[in-house]
Amino acid sequence: MKAVLLCAGKSTRTYPLTLTRPKPLLKVANKTILQHNLEQLHATRLIKEVILIVGYKKEMIASWIKEHQKKFDCVIKMVVQEEQRGTADALQSARNLLGDASFLLMNGDDLFFAEDIKKLLASKSEHAVLVHPVAKPEQYGIVLINPRDKKLVKAIVEKPQKPIGNLASTGCYVFSPSIFDIGDVEPSSRGEFELPDLINFHCDRGEVGFVQAKHWFPITYPWDLLPANAYLLSLLKKKIAGKLEKHVTLKSIVVVGKGTLIKSGVYIEGPVLIGEHCTIGPNAYIRPGTTIGNHCKIGHEVEIKNSILFDNTKIPHLNYLGDSVLGEDVNFAAGTITANVRHDKGVIRSSV
Repeated sequence: MKAVLLCAGKSTRTYPLTLTRPKPLLKVANKTILQHNLEQLHATRLIKEVILIVGYKKEMIASWIKEHQKKFDCVIKMVVQEEQRGTADALQSARNLLGDASFLLMNGDDLFFAEDIKKLLASKSEHAVLVHPVAKPEQYGIVLINPRDKKLVKAIVEKPQKPIGNLASTGCYVFSPSIFDIGDVEPSSRGEFELPDLINFHCDRGEVGFVQAKHWFPITYPWDLLPANAYLLSLLKKKIAGKLEKHVTLKSIVVVGKGTLIKSGVYIEGPVLIGEHCTIGPNAYIRPGTTIGNHCKIGHEVEIKNSILFDNTKIPHLNYLGDSVLGEDVNFAAGTITANVRHDKGVIRSSV
């Protein structure tokens, strides 16, 4: 079977991280989102060809594929969506490569898992949507179940302002070629051709089923990387490939990459993932849920909790970092403290 990954979007809501790279190349647990999804597709043992729909910073994705393609036992092709005209238009750009068989379509910048993909591919419906319950339905496309046949989807309603259900479309689908047999689908208010409108045409014909996912991590804002990171860290197994000096304490699951030095007095509570060629300590405290990229430096009396550090980042001494995402080549000034708690119980928001 073939899989299509939508990777063309600019993703302004993940600025500033996506000013320098497309969202599928953001890292979670020291792997790009694209690598994670390709590994999950490989794990299904059902996907033999992957088609990437690219646009924004497409050269970076092409370079990444050239470097990593040998890791994946499938053919990887790229199709350029020259103009950002919506998700349905992106799918249309790959039509000539799909042939006459059913295929998988998924957002290339959210995190999906092999177990759920396999369940979706086993669906008996003409087309099927992978769904997942959400706490804030008004932020998602919500799937309405057909009251006459509870195995079918009645419609997908984008960001409903009144409660109608909590099952969100995850952006992962299995389609037969008939998905392209559509009537007059009009562009959205943004002037784009959207997948939900395409799918709703087939819902009206009673052709769309659904499967509920066990795990799904949508990445809409930079901080959405944190729960995805925490889950992936929970799956790790302990591995120490670097060097530990005397008087280092490791609790629970800790992974240390090759060439990394953990200095005396460092206390690490897992799950924690530390990349390659890093220097940690002395006397640093690394708390659960933390991923540190490659070539990072964490110095004296630094405490880090539930955070992601991209490559080449330095937190030199007397710092606290909590519930944060740092991009590449960040250098904290000595004594910098991040504020991660509001005493009024409100939400800490970014002005980005």
